[in-house]
Amino acid sequence: MRDTFNFSAGPAVLPEEVLRQVAEEMLDWHGSRQSVMEMSHRGKEYMSIHAQAEADLRELLGIPAGYKVLFLQGGATTQFAMVPANLLRGRKSIDFVHTGEWSKKAIKEAKLFATANIAASGEDRKFTYVPARADWRLDPQAAYVHICANETIGGVEFDWTPDTGDVPLVADVSSSFLSRPIDVARHGLIYGGAQKNIGPAGLTIVIVRDDLLGQANPGTPTMLDYKAHADADSMLNTPPTFAVYVAGLVFQWLKRQGGIAGIEKRNIEKSQLLYKLLDSSGFYSNPVDPASRSRMNVPFTLPDAALDEPFLAGAKAAGMVQLKGHRSVGGMRASIYNAMPIEGVQRLVEYMREFERTHG
Repeated sequence: MRDTFNFSAGPAVLPEEVLRQVAEEMLDWHGSRQSVMEMSHRGKEYMSIHAQAEADLRELLGIPAGYKVLFLQGGATTQFAMVPANLLRGRKSIDFVHTGEWSKKAIKEAKLFATANIAASGEDRKFTYVPARADWRLDPQAAYVHICANETIGGVEFDWTPDTGDVPLVADVSSSFLSRPIDVARHGLIYGGAQKNIGPAGLTIVIVRDDLLGQANPGTPTMLDYKAHADADSMLNTPPTFAVYVAGLVFQWLKRQGGIAGIEKRNIEKSQLLYKLLDSSGFYSNPVDPASRSRMNVPFTLPDAALDEPFLAGAKAAGMVQLKGHRSVGGMRASIYNAMPIEGVQRLVEYMREFERTHG
């Protein structure tokens, strides 16, 4: 096991055994005498990698027939524009549940295409909770309802799937993807960047229902048209081949962990360990409503911001890095994605107890 635990919010920690396999196969993938980075994306070697990655992802999530899986580029940020370009289908408005910074960015981009209706917002409590479904003011004529399933910066997460009736539900799952079960059939579209739980930066995954394809806004560029990508099996241009390859290894690693059910159990254990310390401490604090706490991103503050730098320096000396909170909120943030071992959280908790003892 590596001697340093990386709590980065992204690009984030990857399973050590996956990284070791990548290193072993770097110069010669399965006797091909090629690195995956050198392969033709049309060659039989890469095509097999691509197909296996999709098959394993479908198995892990139980993706039903009638949904396309797309391996794209441009990050989730490109999806903020790509979703409305494809899913408006002649409608004039989009419903948003505003739960934090990434919801805000999606709303801003959507306004270039349509009216963005804020159906519910956590702003009244500084984005520390997910608004209850009963409080949402949805427009039945909206093109779709958009949520950010996990707000990476604020540490707010949906632990339930909203019922949006006949209006398609769209979810940005960038920082919670594959960390817990998701009922794909209750969504019209799911998207997420890879650099949290899936693999290296550069890959974006979109899962979209077939009936939502082929209705892009007039004038939509080909590279922003989901149907064009679906018809080309995600090879409209050269895909992010190496990122797909690593993601495929992560999918196989997840299957060895007991699939999504197995990794969820471990994620619950890790997050409860950290939240238990925060709740029992008069030194550290977490602002998020317990019912909306993220299992992936845990922000916390110390009683005095002057202690932040000593805390981070001590953590680094103890073999823990990337604990500094996002610049917009300050404090600390421990991102404990799938690949973070329980030992990493245990070390963090032990260090936090000792820091509180000596500085409290």
